Amino acid sequence: MDPAGFFSASVAVFDFAGVVVIVAGALAAVILVIVRLFQRRTSEALRAFRDMMGGAILLGLEIFVAGDLIKTITQTPTIDSVIVLGIIVIIRTVLSFTIQIEIEGTLPWRRALTQSGAQVMARAVR
Repeated sequence: MDPAGFFSASVAVFDFAGVVVIVAGALAAVILVIVRLFQRRTSEALRAFRDMMGGAILLGLEIFVAGDLIKTITQTPTIDSVIVLGIIVIIRTVLSFTIQIEIEGTLPWRRALTQSGAQVMARAVR
């Protein structure tokens, strides 16, 4: 396989993986909500759904960005392709940032004011 074909296949794999992660995360989030509702833990159901769905979207977006980077780097660079990549990265970064704020309920730079260092470390190693 020539390098161009390899990189083209790699981009397709990254795009497919991003879709799979988002769809699997959505299905897992729905299943988790149903389980929580049957356990009569309704107050946790919505929060669990938002956390799981948001995490799946964030991971899927990161995978899509990786595929876009590979595609842009391996193609003959033109100003148009670089501009398109820049716009895609900006949009996905803003989406990731807002989804993370939605999941955590606070701005990243204010997180230290609402949690102790031990709580932050515990969440990081989960």
